[in-house]
Amino acid sequence: MPLPRRFYRRTARLVARDLLGCVLVTRRGRVVTAGRVVETEAYLGPEDAASHAAFRPGSRALFYGDGGFAYVYLNYGIHRCLNAIAGAAGRPGCVLIRAVEPILGLPAMARRRGVPPDRARLASGPGNLTRAFGITLRDNGADLTRGRLTVEPSDAPRAFRVAAGPRIGITRARDLRLRFWIAGNRFVSR
Repeated sequence: MPLPRRFYRRTARLVARDLLGCVLVTRRGRVVTAGRVVETEAYLGPEDAASHAAFRPGSRALFYGDGGFAYVYLNYGIHRCLNAIAGAAGRPGCVLIRAVEPILGLPAMARRRGVPPDRARLASGPGNLTRAFGITLRDNGADLTRGRLTVEPSDAPRAFRVAAGPRIGITRARDLRLRFWIAGNRFVSR
């Protein structure tokens, strides 16, 4: 069962922390891929200079909508990035899913990436993750609570330490400690 809509109707900071350990799942025909979320970044509303709600007018409709939908965009014209919209309608925020620990469908992920299936970096980093999971711009606006692209609760007890630090790969509001990851996990992006 995917995470319910109420999970996403909280602040981006809370959703980002609580997504750690959850399982991202894609279903493309008969191919199912899944991975445990190990790294996220929270982006707030217009007050956050790095948030698309602050400087990308085209993304605002989705940002100001209800939580629990996918926001997929093209970064630098090259890499697709997967975000989960967070907050209730009218309260913008999103969470970038930066890295997952692959647990199901590794051969399909490796084929999509063109790398060996045992690579620790198979779905580490936003662009690698979307390629490995077959996530495209067509997934923008997908309902994460049902359908072909979902996030499910962890099937294991939450027995890990959460680390926090500044977001990476951005130039605006870099000092905010809104990046979260599972401490010591080898699948976290570098």
